[in-house]
Amino acid sequence: MMTKDLARLLQPKSIAVIGGGAWCQQVIRQSKRMGYAGQIWPVHPRAAEIARHAAHSHLEDLPAAPDAAFIGINRHATIEAVRILSGMGAGGAVCFASGFSEATAEDGTGDDLQDQLISAAGDMPILGPNCYGFINALDGALLWPDQHGATPVEKGVAILTQSSNISINLTMQKRALPIAYMVACGNMAQTSQAKIAAALIDDPRVTAVGLHIEGFKDIREWEVLAAKAHDKGIPLIALKVGASDQAQAATVSHTASLAGSDTGAQALLDRLGIPRLSTLPDFLETLKLLHCYGPLPGGNIASISCSGGEASLIADMAVGTGLSFPRLTNDKKARLRDALGPMVALNNPLDYHTYIWRDKEAMAKAWAGMTGHDIDLTISIVDYPTTDAADWHCATQAALKVHAETDARFAIAATLPELLPEDVAQQLMNGGVLPFMGLGETLAAIRAAGQIAAPSANPVWLPGTAEANRTLTESASKQALTACGLPIPQNRTVSSATEARAAAQEMRAPFAVKGVGLAHKSEHSAVRLGVPAEDVTDVVATIGTGEVLVEEMITGAVAELLIGVVRDPAHGFVLTLGAGGVLTEILRDTTSLLLPSTPGDIRAALGKLKIAPLLAGYRGQPAADMDAIIAAVEAVQAYVMQNADTLGEVEINPLLCTPDRAVAVDALIRKA
Repeated sequence: MMTKDLARLLQPKSIAVIGGGAWCQQVIRQSKRMGYAGQIWPVHPRAAEIARHAAHSHLEDLPAAPDAAFIGINRHATIEAVRILSGMGAGGAVCFASGFSEATAEDGTGDDLQDQLISAAGDMPILGPNCYGFINALDGALLWPDQHGATPVEKGVAILTQSSNISINLTMQKRALPIAYMVACGNMAQTSQAKIAAALIDDPRVTAVGLHIEGFKDIREWEVLAAKAHDKGIPLIALKVGASDQAQAATVSHTASLAGSDTGAQALLDRLGIPRLSTLPDFLETLKLLHCYGPLPGGNIASISCSGGEASLIADMAVGTGLSFPRLTNDKKARLRDALGPMVALNNPLDYHTYIWRDKEAMAKAWAGMTGHDIDLTISIVDYPTTDAADWHCATQAALKVHAETDARFAIAATLPELLPEDVAQQLMNGGVLPFMGLGETLAAIRAAGQIAAPSANPVWLPGTAEANRTLTESASKQALTACGLPIPQNRTVSSATEARAAAQEMRAPFAVKGVGLAHKSEHSAVRLGVPAEDVTDVVATIGTGEVLVEEMITGAVAELLIGVVRDPAHGFVLTLGAGGVLTEILRDTTSLLLPSTPGDIRAALGKLKIAPLLAGYRGQPAADMDAIIAAVEAVQAYVMQNADTLGEVEINPLLCTPDRAVAVDALIRKA
């Protein structure tokens, strides 16, 4: 069963519609058109009836507390209506009115009104305000004041979005995607997107959930949702838009500019095991795949078409996606040769020409030859003409026959969305064959369906809110980090020729000599490398800062890394790993995680970098000590977690990676 506090609202047996305007009349009409069998009770102080339903003058006059109410009146009256409904024991309400917290830029009273609304609701769930409501196409229950394209279904996907207009558009899709629930979440004053999704996956008729996300409000709620969905086997996907509220200080460090506003959001989705799509068509096609077959075990695909152009096209489009076309096994070659004869060159992707077109049996035999245990999804590229598609009926029948006889994951994909008619797509769906509309969308969906993963068992480490307005010197930063186990070179901070001479005698040359108190020392010519002992005093005198850092040079590095952590108020602490040194921002070779991260997470992230071959030993060169690198990252992580309440940022750049150690030769800390 659905989560108790939302079940009555989203699966109502009685609906109250408060208000008599066009929006409220539309709610009643749309419910009747969907075949809603429950009670509908309009409420209006003066009207005798609304949309041919007898009206009640007051909420208190209703025969019972409604399971769900659509409140289509002004924002001030909405608060009082919510208060009455809550006192009656109603199941929940959709607050249509705007002018609450989303309008504070235009009206300073918006936040106060939203607080009053939340207080009035008490324990009663509300959607919105500034919200269109929901469509439950399973039970024909709608609290929806506008047009929509939803049709009754027995099972299907749930879609949640903060944009009412996008939700309307998505219901109009003509892709044979069964939409079980469409929920417009509004500004989520009380009931969040994550909580609604967690309730919807309790409905056994929901096969997958698509989330159009503008921002994450409560990370803990998203962690609960991801864990619950994984346990239930219900895949989640996201279309994440917008920038986070991440506070950056790009003038202070490389990390802040590299870990841009969206990096934390991506790292959070990765941690939750939720694939991210970038367009609405990709989003819908992925939901369709998940509805049919659920998550894919991998990215091995097979493609068959009757055109060499299409075979080349899909092969080229798959480059860089992580998807692969495995070589044909001997068994597949034998089956294909038996079906196609000697005139066809056997490859994957396969151009089977048109020798067997119109022969449904032969087509099915050839297409089935491209399926197998080593293939996660087989695609037959078929474009149905918009003029007369009668001669393509054989392709539909062949595809249905392949799935019926092999039970393989099998798809028909049109190169363009408009070249797969909706009625054909629906026929394929009914027979268990996946109808893909557009090759780009096809590949995006397959990739996403193979990326669904178990969420991390470690909760995200949440940052404090104290303003990080103090930047420690390099020496102070290094000392703080070395206390957590980070290796650093021997060094001395000097401010006179006598101290510089003593430092050179106490340590081993050559030396790095650096100015203290500059954010980007190299830009001020305040870094000198390879300084011999006899030159240290003269170099210190020319650096140009009151204090100068003298430290032993680290030799034998096979790579330079950046380790950076920035506080992202919306997503936690973002750990960025990448190519380090003075070219960091030019190379922009980075990957990001959220803290805490395990040694396995860190190792996998390092393996994604373009400089990973350097770390592994490139062209006979020695490899870096990966255990030492991971230990260095863990030391930075330990410092962050110990200082989470006050920390804004940490950066190591570079971490010099040698065959037997990893040493931080520059460090920065920004904190309260």
